[in-house]
Amino acid sequence: MVSARRVLGRLAYGTRYDRVPWGQRVYVRPGERLVREAQWRWRLRRAPVLPLEDYQADLPLGEIEEFLACMMCGDERQQPLFRPTGEKWRYRVVRCPSCGFLYRNPNIRPERLGDLYATGYSKFLTGKYAANRQRRYTLTMQAFSPILDAGEGRRLLDFGCGAGLFLELAEQRGFDAYGVDLSPDSVAQANERLTKARAFYGAPEDVPEIAEGGFDVITLWSVLAHLPRPLDDFTRFRSLLAPGGVLLILTVNARSLLLKAYGSAWSGFTKNHLMFYSSDTLPTLLRRTGFAGVGYAPHYGDTVEAGTSRLPDPLRARLRRAVEATDGGNMMRAMAFADDEAISRWGGALKVRRLRESPASAPLESAGH
Repeated sequence: MVSARRVLGRLAYGTRYDRVPWGQRVYVRPGERLVREAQWRWRLRRAPVLPLEDYQADLPLGEIEEFLACMMCGDERQQPLFRPTGEKWRYRVVRCPSCGFLYRNPNIRPERLGDLYATGYSKFLTGKYAANRQRRYTLTMQAFSPILDAGEGRRLLDFGCGAGLFLELAEQRGFDAYGVDLSPDSVAQANERLTKARAFYGAPEDVPEIAEGGFDVITLWSVLAHLPRPLDDFTRFRSLLAPGGVLLILTVNARSLLLKAYGSAWSGFTKNHLMFYSSDTLPTLLRRTGFAGVGYAPHYGDTVEAGTSRLPDPLRARLRRAVEATDGGNMMRAMAFADDEAISRWGGALKVRRLRESPASAPLESAGH
């Protein structure tokens, strides 16, 4: 059966864009970006803003859940926007009316986070989800070149390492690499895969080799959206970084045109995602936890960047222009710099947004954000 969305698309655009992957159509179909932006503004105007007490009054609270105020600015008011639903799961997503941060509410209590990964998660990580993961890692490392090109003499921590797919690449590039994860099955599979790198079950502070810090690189591959207490976690990450260290983040992008187009059906709303960041809200998290700067690399889509997309050259060029001029893509790729030394050493290829004043330099603005 042809969906209503596809019928409307054909009425508006004909069949010319049918072969364009669905995640790229909003960037290449003429006028669609403007329509989606207007649709988003209309959604925000219509959505009510409620005191936390009123919002939670009629909502059931699960055994492992709790109600939250905004983690970024502390505002307790709630603007309900979405109700993502999947097989055997559903939740609500609200927006902070003060700073625009999107998060699940009710959320998962930190001490029960492991419940989400206790069974079956390693199978997911090594199934269809993993098929193109190493390609995505490689493309992101290339986008931030030369920061992750060579690892000799450098320590790396992959937080939320899963089955070790990235640690394997870090090993190959010469990093002294470590990983931690909350899925014991995934950690076991990672250590079977690895030669020199090592994965551990639990939190960084529970592993002496990791708790000692001194890391030149920390990576969060599709992990940020899973953290129920991001301020605590990022304070810890900052303390684990050596002078001149960097933190790489890949996460779903809450500024994405796809979110504005598909609402509750957006691909970023998955079963275990808790919070949703953009280039508007991530700097608040980094600033509050002691980072000095942040830079971004646009994400055009893995197939486009790998050269395997069937997009004709004119549409590929249009896609790149739209992504660079608007949201940065459906995935957000960010590099956070621990201090001014890190910016001086690694920030040359990026337009770095400084998060705190430096006597020696004026703030720089990030590209396209």
